[in-house]
Amino acid sequence: QVQLVESGGGLVQAGGSLKLSCAASGSTLSINAMGWYRQAPGKPRELVATITADGSRNYADSVQGRFAISRDNVKNIVYLQMNNLEPSDTAVYYCYARSAVLYWGQGTQVTVSS
Repeated sequence: QVQLVESGGGLVQAGGSLKLSCAASGSTLSINAMGWYRQAPGKPRELVATITADGSRNYADSVQGRFAISRDNVKNIVYLQMNNLEPSDTAVYYCYARSAVLYWGQGTQVTVSS
């Protein structure tokens, strides 16, 4: 079992920055990738960014160049640095960890005002 605890969401003006954190605990050695999804009201959940155990990163086209995912392998924390935020980035952001199964965090709200 893997437990995920997110933090760092909030309200920010367009053009601002936020940094999300996701701390993993439990069977962390089984994790081969972590990342972030987001879900805006009335929209399907969207993959935002992924980082694998070997450090490979992937981003959604909509956040490429603005968001950066990183990982502290000692502390088992994944970060999502979000810069130049836009109102369209408003959503609940969910951390996930992938091993044999997919684990989810509880979600953290990010609201970007125009």
